[in-house]
Amino acid sequence: MKSNLQLDAKGLSCPMPIVKTKKAIDTLNTGEILEVQVTDKGALADIPAWAKAGGHNILDQSEEAGVITFLIQKA
Repeated sequence: MKSNLQLDAKGLSCPMPIVKTKKAIDTLNTGEILEVQVTDKGALADIPAWAKAGGHNILDQSEEAGVITFLIQKA
C-alpha cells in the first residue's frame, strides 16, 4: 500500500511521536495515507488510541527490527 506522506519519528519518545503524527496528518486530505515509523514502544498503544479518537483508520501496523510502522488513513 502506498502512502501519501512518510513521517520518521524514530528515536523520539512520548509524546513527540503523537505530536508529529498529528501535525503530519493535518497536512493531508481526507482519505490520504500517512506512514509513521517509530521506535517508542508506547506508540503501540498511543497511536491507535489517538487515531480512534480522531476517527482515523489504522490500515496496517507492523514491526521489523525494532521499528514500528503504522499506515493511517485520514478521516
